[in-house]
Amino acid sequence: MTAELKLGINVGYWQQHPDDQTETVLAAERCGYDSVFTAEAYGSDAFTPLAWYAARTSRIKLGTAVVQMSARTPAATAMHALTLDALSGGRVILGLGASGPQVVEGWYGQPFPKPLARTREYLDIVRQVWRREEPVTSKGPHYPLPYPGGAGLGKPLKSIVHPVRPEIPVYLGAEGPKNVALSTEVAQGWLPLFVDPEQIEPVFGASLANRPDGFEIAATVTTIVTDDLASALEFAKIPLAFYIGGMGAKDRNFHLDLIGRLGYAEQAKRVQELFLDGRRDEAIKAVPDDLADSISLLGPLGRIRERLQLWRDSPVSTVLIAGVKDEPTLRAIREMVDG
Repeated sequence: MTAELKLGINVGYWQQHPDDQTETVLAAERCGYDSVFTAEAYGSDAFTPLAWYAARTSRIKLGTAVVQMSARTPAATAMHALTLDALSGGRVILGLGASGPQVVEGWYGQPFPKPLARTREYLDIVRQVWRREEPVTSKGPHYPLPYPGGAGLGKPLKSIVHPVRPEIPVYLGAEGPKNVALSTEVAQGWLPLFVDPEQIEPVFGASLANRPDGFEIAATVTTIVTDDLASALEFAKIPLAFYIGGMGAKDRNFHLDLIGRLGYAEQAKRVQELFLDGRRDEAIKAVPDDLADSISLLGPLGRIRERLQLWRDSPVSTVLIAGVKDEPTLRAIREMVDG
């Protein structure tokens, strides 16, 4: 059980103009929300909208959920984070993830194998940059510094900028048991996606067993406040169908695997089949109601108040509200958590 449940918002991917959620972010800050997180896939990046919101706020923490490792070298990610951290007065949380082989190799043109080893190496370089204790080097094999070969003129360098904080918090976006366990070893937090608060211990307990004191679990939770629960369920199924069916290869889809571990393996397989067959409306309908409901906050405020207790009783330390944009509803949820 979390001693004090914090609230944040996840504004997701920036799509295109006029997808500016400044008013929502400002409302969340006024309501006392702890953090705002942005996302990236194969389109917009996470840092640019976060910088946009950072310039318009003064207190709320600024997180990425998640920056994809293959999109940038470790040094580039370290530079992004330390620059934004300095400009915002030390408010950045670097959420980092390996993504999947389709995006890593098909979009970024980088190799996917050995994601755990790459994550360790990546973070080691990022933290060397921030600490500025000596010129940055890495023996590789994934991110060797200086680069072996090439012009033969590479030399170890140290950032010319002194970071505001030499230790910026890092959270890992992880779904597989080994990757979740890695987050407790090398990061300050975990960013789960599609997580049922009642199944965190049964499904992830072994992976989280060695988490240190103060380890953060910040879960993104689709939240739809409405008296029409059936409509909310249908809407909550849309991203589930997309991730189960389309965010991964047919024979290697980490989201599909996760839903299977939550107890919906056969249903998830059917969703994937329908989605890949181009029958997307049917795929959405095939997502089980119980699954969509268990990982979301749906329905009238009274029902959401009751279901928030499940998150209070779980190891989750921060619920990242996704989908609510208006200040009255954000404030009502804040008051529920405050009791």
